[in-house]
Amino acid sequence: MIDLYTWSTPNGWKASATLEELNLDYEVKPIDINTGIQKKAPFTAINPNGRIPAIIDHSADDLTIFESGAIMIYLAEKTGQLLPTDVKGRFNVLQWLMFQVGGLGPMQGQSNVFFRYMDEQIPTAISRYQNETRRLYSVLDKQLNDNEFLAGDYSIADIANWSWARIHNWAGVNIDEFENLQRWLDQLESRPALKRGAAVPDKTNYNSTNTAPNAAKSIKNILAR
Repeated sequence: MIDLYTWSTPNGWKASATLEELNLDYEVKPIDINTGIQKKAPFTAINPNGRIPAIIDHSADDLTIFESGAIMIYLAEKTGQLLPTDVKGRFNVLQWLMFQVGGLGPMQGQSNVFFRYMDEQIPTAISRYQNETRRLYSVLDKQLNDNEFLAGDYSIADIANWSWARIHNWAGVNIDEFENLQRWLDQLESRPALKRGAAVPDKTNYNSTNTAPNAAKSIKNILAR
């Protein structure tokens, strides 16, 4: 059994969707980041950085792993699925996973903050992060022009990038110009395992303009995702 400490955010979905795709048994331990509980003990004993998600694999001597990308790699290697074992295939997947971890996630995350949550609107910051997010979408779109998935077969790279790109509206970024990206998103959204993963620990529709998970959230809590 695996304990999953998580909340309804893109990084949280990366872990829960991977667990669902791999059909692994897990128990959800909700960490409501709006309360700041992720910054306090006992959770910081699991992740000293005070962020979700994190897992404890009780079948592997209570192995604890934090950082969503590391969790995805571990789960893929544990099951022998969603990550090739040959060097070329493996690093093709890992480079697109790192594209999300080091690029799309941070840039879109900042776009979310400056577009949605700052008390003071700073147009230059909003433009900077939205434009960079849009540029990264264009990279995904180009890769998907001749490929059904990002790195050969369906993999953790697809799950990671889908988890963020699926809420492009929340960052104020339109993707009408990216037909390949739209096709890929629609394809992934139809996967039952990803639907289940995106509902952990509860289903939040960030793409609805009428949805505000909590308008009073502090910047500190938003960044804690």
